[in-house]
Amino acid sequence: MRFKFYHNNLNVRDLPKSLAFYEAALGLKEVRRIQPESGAFEIVFLSDGQVPHLLELTWLRGWDRDYNLGDNEFHLAFSTDDYAAAHEKHEKMGCICYENHDMGIYFISDPDGYWLEIVPAR
Repeated sequence: MRFKFYHNNLNVRDLPKSLAFYEAALGLKEVRRIQPESGAFEIVFLSDGQVPHLLELTWLRGWDRDYNLGDNEFHLAFSTDDYAAAHEKHEKMGCICYENHDMGIYFISDPDGYWLEIVPAR
């Protein structure tokens, strides 16, 4: 029996705002959406168009508070073939929340406060 990665989930408070952020910041695009008739939730799967791994954004109707992200020690990582251009873009967007110059990486924060690591292609 073998397993492979399929997706990671992040719950979001404002789905349209999060979708706009992930497309603008990382170029992720919607590939599938689940909307039950009850309207209790929406699930949107995003893809970078390059690898099969997806990002699932889940919006829950009636959720009335920010998500508890704990110490925010978990994160997703994205590599880029143009680290300098990516850094400049994220700097202009105002979403860089932490930089580690010694390691040559930085983190951006999405609208819900999730940290996303940006690393140069290696």
